[in-house]
Amino acid sequence: MKNNSEYQDLIRTLLDCVLACENCASACLQEDDVKMMAGCVSLDRDCADICALAARLLQRGADISLQYLLLCEEICRQCATECSKHEHVHCQKCAEACNNCAQACHKYHEPITQN
Repeated sequence: MKNNSEYQDLIRTLLDCVLACENCASACLQEDDVKMMAGCVSLDRDCADICALAARLLQRGADISLQYLLLCEEICRQCATECSKHEHVHCQKCAEACNNCAQACHKYHEPITQN
């Protein structure tokens, strides 16, 4: 694992995604048809949790952090796909943050390997 100072932009991108997802989930729960937003809320929460952990792993320089980014990229892509289906501003902003995060994770992730 490289010095975590090399990953500060990625960590900021991850944390931006966390905030966008949390905001989207909270806003979705205020929409008139909450049942229609259930999938969005669920993915928002999962994405926020996974991105937050990725940021913490990178910050502490954990050996698994670059491999974990593969999972992070996947949940970000799923969340972006779901959020982009909805016209709400919070969903569109979340989709954009998730797409940015997925691209950033893709640049750095390593394959998952077992010894």
